[in-house]
Amino acid sequence: MTASVTGRLRLDDLALYLVTDPGLSGERGVPAVVDAAVSGGVRIVQLRDKDADDASIVAQLIELSRVIAGRALLVVDDRLDAVVEARRRGARVDGIHIGQSDVSPLVARSVLGPDAIIGLTANQPAHLAAAKSLPAGTVDYLGVGVIHPTQTKADHPPELGVAGFAAFAAQSPIPCVAIGGIGRDDVAPLRAAGAAGVAVVSAICAAPNPQVAARKLLRAWGSGGTPRVLSIAGSDPSGGAGIQADLKSIAANGGYGMAVITALTAQNTQGVRAVHVPPADFLRAQLDAISDDVRVDAVKIGMLAGSAVIAEVVDWLRAHRPPTVVLDPVMIATSGDRLLDADAEQGLRALLPLADLITPNLPELGVLVGEHQATSWTGAIAQAQRLSAATGALVLVKGGHLGGDEAPDALVGPSGAIREYAGSRIVTDSTHGTGCSLSSALATRRAADRDWRGAVGEVRAWLRESIAAGSALRVGAGHGPVSHFAGLWQRGGLDIAPEPAAIAADWWEQIAPLRRAIDELPFLRRMADGSLPVSAFRWYLAQDALYLRDYARTLAEAARIAPNSAEQAFWAHSAEGAIVGELQLHARWLSPEGVGAETFGAEPGPATTAYVDHLRGCAFDGDYGVLIAALLPCFWLYSDIGTRLHAVAGGDPAHPFASWLDEYSDPAFATATEDAVRIVSAHAAAATPEVRERMRIAYVRSSEHERAFFAAADLGD
Repeated sequence: MTASVTGRLRLDDLALYLVTDPGLSGERGVPAVVDAAVSGGVRIVQLRDKDADDASIVAQLIELSRVIAGRALLVVDDRLDAVVEARRRGARVDGIHIGQSDVSPLVARSVLGPDAIIGLTANQPAHLAAAKSLPAGTVDYLGVGVIHPTQTKADHPPELGVAGFAAFAAQSPIPCVAIGGIGRDDVAPLRAAGAAGVAVVSAICAAPNPQVAARKLLRAWGSGGTPRVLSIAGSDPSGGAGIQADLKSIAANGGYGMAVITALTAQNTQGVRAVHVPPADFLRAQLDAISDDVRVDAVKIGMLAGSAVIAEVVDWLRAHRPPTVVLDPVMIATSGDRLLDADAEQGLRALLPLADLITPNLPELGVLVGEHQATSWTGAIAQAQRLSAATGALVLVKGGHLGGDEAPDALVGPSGAIREYAGSRIVTDSTHGTGCSLSSALATRRAADRDWRGAVGEVRAWLRESIAAGSALRVGAGHGPVSHFAGLWQRGGLDIAPEPAAIAADWWEQIAPLRRAIDELPFLRRMADGSLPVSAFRWYLAQDALYLRDYARTLAEAARIAPNSAEQAFWAHSAEGAIVGELQLHARWLSPEGVGAETFGAEPGPATTAYVDHLRGCAFDGDYGVLIAALLPCFWLYSDIGTRLHAVAGGDPAHPFASWLDEYSDPAFATATEDAVRIVSAHAAAATPEVRERMRIAYVRSSEHERAFFAAADLGD
């Protein structure tokens, strides 16, 4: 298609076409479903209610015209007279969809005029031949189906399937919209088959959240290709922030970047010297030029210099409803100065509900909720929760302004933190444009159909890599930029999947709070200084012996399903070591007669049972990656703890727990741990985002069980 189909439809207006159904809409009602779906990106709505009389159809058209408010096109199924009457009463009704047994398209065109939209059902070669014979411009699109059998239309024609649709569309000079039983998995194949759009009923009307359903369908429409991401932001001639950073971030994360400039700045790494804001109508001209020709999969919004600029962006977003909007509210300078006047700040608040994700720093977060800046991580998450509840958007709260050695992030919704991301602070001056880079990368990953939790995790790994490499660029004398393509340059080719080393570092940082909590446990502190009661140590060893038997079994299961002989041998050797090496150590303390379970005389405690059940569940799941991720903390945490406690104890052979400390600080165990980390992180890097997230969850849960296991020890005094 070109910029328009017939002069009445813009490019991609047909991409997601909603056909209403009063039964599937239920108690919510058709207007509420349409309102939510249009907010989610639907650009054309067909009112279909076969059982309603003409007066009811007119009333519904008037109501839907009010609800849609120009945000989408509105057509009606069959009722030509209802269109005329609704228009007479002031409703905006853009056209009609006609079935093969309905009024002639020529009559509809004559009555409704040259600017009306007219669609025609066609599912047989004869229908296509008849449509081709009509004068050019009579019909704007064909509704072709059914793709799959559907219960919303009992008298549907034979199933075409994707292949049948492709054959039909290839012969049609008129854009074809696929309809009939279409689900999310059908969208990308139908687009590849030549569909101008997909018409859906159940996929939106029966969805618990029609807005979310619409956005998922639109993301599926854009999937399979390069995400097209629009940055609406200011310009930084030094290249570190603004649209320059956004375009680099979008490209580095696998997207095609476009930019609409809100302001021109004279700045470098040391500061901003001047700002020029072009007229707001020129900003709108830029936005319209893009949206008239390109389907935008995601939008990142940065610097908006003034209330007039914000008003144009709000109006454009309401008119076009891109599937993903990420807002980086640039409100407060590094110096603490407010960058927006009172009117602009008020206008920005109208923009917040149009965003899917908001990424403020802590000073901006405080302003947005009308409070002082949070001084604690708990307070920051609480403020983010209030902002999310007020706007309906998710909030990525960033802890960088809190100071200290840690720089956590958290994805927060109306009910609180969805996921927290631990991370140590990277000591560097190369931080110019990190907020811009973060938000544009998130928009890109989301447009590539990542869920928000996975997108944030992937972008954090990429950005930390880019920040760490920034100083090597040697750009400017102030706060330098990040190195957006550091990973590409290091690997010699584009691979937007995270590197294994980056995954390992990220996972280790994610459990930093757990590791600190383990370090503070009296059991380990007293083991290190030798004051731990021997009875407590024996209790721990008895539980650990029970745990090790099942841990060895899950190691053996990992060996059984390993994809190659090297990994099979590694897990099998580890299973043997758990029995022969570690259990023999335990037996020396617990049962001089031998290793047999009956000689230990212990029943598994709640922490032991919970940990073993978790491992068994991962093994039963049958996913090799998830299983080995669950096995990893027993290597990694014990090696880390053993090495550090051994150093505290000074390697004294007379230390009461020297044998335990020697076992887990042994260089051979450290080597095995390195191998385990390498194997697991390599599989995580090669996995799909969904599997990688399941692996991460299994790893974190095992780490939580390790903390609970140590915490369960009764010190007896």
